[in-house]
Amino acid sequence: MFTGTAVFDVLLPGDSRSLKAKRSYVRPIVAALRRFEISVAEVGSLDLVGRSEIGVAVVSADHGHVAEVLDACERLMAGRPEIELLSAKRRLHGEDD
Repeated sequence: MFTGTAVFDVLLPGDSRSLKAKRSYVRPIVAALRRFEISVAEVGSLDLVGRSEIGVAVVSADHGHVAEVLDACERLMAGRPEIELLSAKRRLHGEDD
């Protein structure tokens, strides 16, 4: 069994000056990531209105599949025109961990 996690640090548009406006940007991103059949949630910068950290996790029997899914998630995040992807941190865990 292999697991992989990624945390995406994103900068939200300047008009997200309230937590309600922030949710209006984060919710569609989370929904789009769910199509990869992964676990996804906003995991950091919860009280900051202009930033968000979105975490994803995937479990598979194949190491290559985990890497492919995390690559696809990162491409999706980088391709969103309404946000700026500041960083992506990944961790892969195998049977020996």
